[in-house]
Formats: sequence, structure tokens, C-alpha cells
Amino acid sequence: MRPLLLDDDRALPADPATRSVAREVYHATRDLPLVCMHGHVDAGVLAQDRSFPDPAGLFVVPDHYLLRMLVSQGAELRDLGVAAGDGPVETDPRVIWRRFCAGWHLFRGTPTRYWLEHELHEIFEVTVQPGEDTADELYEHIAERLAKPEFRPRALFERFGIEVLATTDSPLSTLPDHAVLREQGWGDKVVPTFRPDALLHLDRPTWTADVDQLAELTGIDTGSYTGFTDALRARRRAFVEAGAMATDHGHLGTDTTPLSATEAARVYSAARAGHVEPADATAFAGHMLHEMARMSCEDGLVMQVHPGVLRDHDPAVHALHGPDQGFDIPVATEFTRALRPLLESFGRDPRFRLVVFTVDETTYSRELAPLAGVYPAMRLGAPWWFLDTPDGMRRFREAVTDTAGFYNTTGFVDDTRAFLSIPARHDLARRVDAGHLARLVAEHRLGLDEALETAVDLAYNLPKESYARR
Repeated sequence: MRPLLLDDDRALPADPATRSVAREVYHATRDLPLVCMHGHVDAGVLAQDRSFPDPAGLFVVPDHYLLRMLVSQGAELRDLGVAAGDGPVETDPRVIWRRFCAGWHLFRGTPTRYWLEHELHEIFEVTVQPGEDTADELYEHIAERLAKPEFRPRALFERFGIEVLATTDSPLSTLPDHAVLREQGWGDKVVPTFRPDALLHLDRPTWTADVDQLAELTGIDTGSYTGFTDALRARRRAFVEAGAMATDHGHLGTDTTPLSATEAARVYSAARAGHVEPADATAFAGHMLHEMARMSCEDGLVMQVHPGVLRDHDPAVHALHGPDQGFDIPVATEFTRALRPLLESFGRDPRFRLVVFTVDETTYSRELAPLAGVYPAMRLGAPWWFLDTPDGMRRFREAVTDTAGFYNTTGFVDDTRAFLSIPARHDLARRVDAGHLARLVAEHRLGLDEALETAVDLAYNLPKESYARR
């Protein structure tokens, strides 16, 4: 049995002199409200405000960070409670929890360990590490707290100090949970984000049915390309009326080359007829990114691009268990040429804001920082997914600040569906930024007053300013 202790200096620089400065910088930000402008928390969790399920259903089953590590060591997703299409699945939450606890050592050195320790210690007052010998004790401890009113979602939202939380939503959603939240006075606290990927990729298996649903939802005939884009505009307006501030685009590639109106209509008609060519589908997706930027100039929604991830790398896992099970893998990504058409058209337009993320950190200093360092419309999103680690975030600051500075970045964006991890992720980012700023102070490259001011901007002001509708 090992104790679970959180050192006050965790993730701060090891050098004592720099650490002393970092402490002061971090303390200027540690209690600031959390501005969560991009994430995947289900709005229904807050609209319904029901008690969370058992510890396994809260921590293990929905978290692909946990799942992928355990699977990499031989665990089966069905044994971790993930629904499968071909047979029985473990349903006993205690068994699932024990399997997770037995694998606790696998998370050493990972950001997942950092987030989990924060959640367990700070939220649930756990004082011993998970393990085979502590699994049952921890299960009872956490389950007892989950039954209390102060551990329901809205109470935790307030306890975490969240000022605003943006969800990510299907373009075909009528946003009923957001409507409930607005009626109950939470409309400014929880806002939707327009994620139109399902409608922009002509080769997706459900595309035809989705476009038919788009027509039914908007009352606009989507039989033509013009009708399709009119219907998209209508859905964007509905999201704006529901409080949305941004769109989100998870394309594999980054191409933004526009097609002529005639060519776009031809490709769209072919897709409606059921025989679009793969190259045409790829070109149309890039064209629609350009059109989404045009629409953002019209309605003011900030445009986020999250490219470069090959989703569902193992088709068999996807077929059995569905998406988001840890089998999404990064690929090399090019930005300079790919974003040029979009930035030529809109990069200096004051009505437009583009936030670009990457999981290919080789592009930070070579492509992304130079682009954000010259186009007024572009900001660099925070390190994302496989890079939202202490060292990954440090490398980000070191790679981009020379060229883009601090103020062409968005501040921290947590991008999580694990609600309880939100404060842990923000805390880690604030500590890493404090360490980076402290080093600049120690090297006499920045005054302490400037470091303190910059830290507050990165933690609070920049996310709000970056995601304000134009």
C-alpha cells in the first residue's frame, strides 16, 4: 500500500532558483476561473444533473486514455465494460475497477497518472494509491461520496470554478440539453460547438442519410449543392442562437483548396447519386473547410481545426466497440501549403478567427508558429491529445514563442470528455506555463511583473478573447 500524496511543487522546474519564481507565477493563476472553450463533455450530464454512476462507470469505461493503456498490456475492452457487438461484456463495476487498479503501475510517467492523482486526491480525498490491495477500499470510498449531493455534476462544476464550458455537438442535434440548461439559467455557462464533419465527408457510410436528415431538420431541400450549403448556414444560425461561439473540424487532412461552384456542384450531385470518387470526396472536404471559413466571416463563429488523426486504426475494434476506444493514431501533417488558400482568402479579415491544433509537433516551429506569427486571424491551439503532457506543453512553448509570441496562442484548451479531469488539466497547464515563464525571468529575458501578467493572460484572458465571436 503506497500513499497518494500531491507535492505542492509538482510539474514545476527542478532547479531550486527557477522553482521559487515558478511558485510565485503559478500562485497568480491557480485560483482563476476555468475557461473551457473546447471539450467533449456531454451537455446532458449537466442538464440532467444526476449522480454519477459507480467508480468504474465514471473513471474507466468512458476514458480512452485509460482503456488504450490497459489494452496495450493485453486487456480486452469487453472485460473493461466497453459494449461489444458480438457477445457478453463485463457488467460488474467492481470487477472492472479491480482490473484498472491492478494496472495502476502502467500509468507511471504519463499525464493520465497526473490527472487521475489530482482527481482522486483533490476531489475524493483519496490518500492511498490504487492497487490490487486497495481496489475494494477505494471503490467503497468513492462510491460513498458519489451518492452525496455535493458530488453531482452541477455542484462539481461550481466547485471546480468553471466559468464557461463548451461542448462539441452534431450539426444534426436540436440541442435539447442546451435548451434545458438555458431555461434553468445555465445558458451562459454551457454552450454548444458546431461539429459538421459528418456532413462534409461525402464518403462516410451515413452521409446520404445525414444529408436527408439535414433537409428534414431545416426544411431546406438538400438535393442540390446550393441547398446543402443553405441548410448548413441554417444549422449554424441555430447553434449561434443556442449560444455557440465556435465550430470544430476534425478532418484527417488540412487542405483548404476551394473548388469552383460548378465543380463543387458536380461532386455533390455524384455523391447524392451514390458514386463519388475517393479523390473527389477528399477535394470536396478541403473545399468545405474553405467554405466553413467563409461562413465564419458571416456569422462570427470561431473556426477550430483539429487535423492529422487517423481515426479507428483497427477496423475490427471499431466494428465491435464503436469509436473513441483509444485506436486513433496521429499522422504527419502539412500546414503551410494546405492552409494557404484559406489564409489568402480570410487570414487578414477582421471578421475571422482560426484556431489550429496539431498532434504533429514537428510543425510547431517550421510551419504553425510562422503562420500564426503573421496572419492576424490565426491562433495556435494548445497542445492536444498526445501532446497535452508536461513535456509536450513545455516543448510547445519553447518551439512557438520565439516566432509567434504568447499572444498568438489561445491559452489552454482542455479538449476532454472526462469531466472530472478538467481542473487537473488546467492545473497542469498553469504549472507548466509558470515554469516556462520562470525560466525567462531567471535568464533575465522577462521581468517578474511581465511573467505574472502573461501567466494570467494565458490561463484566463487569452481563452476568452480567442473564442469571442467576431
